[in-house]
Amino acid sequence: MKRVKWTNAGGAFCLVLALSGCTSVAPWERGNLAKPIMAPDPAPLQSSLRVHVYASREAAGAATFGAAGGGCGCN
Repeated sequence: MKRVKWTNAGGAFCLVLALSGCTSVAPWERGNLAKPIMAPDPAPLQSSLRVHVYASREAAGAATFGAAGGGCGCN
């Protein structure tokens, strides 16, 4: 019974914590958030190429593609 109370209290605390991060952004501030540097990955093509090259040269990196490469880059 006590465990259920702590679980409910913990869930409510996490919900309140998550909702406290929500805020509205003024229209004149949206330009700052739309800059490319604010993107999670500013250069997705470059990152994809780096992962591909790493996976084809390193046997340990092939887990991202599901197959091991021979070093030629032809996964």
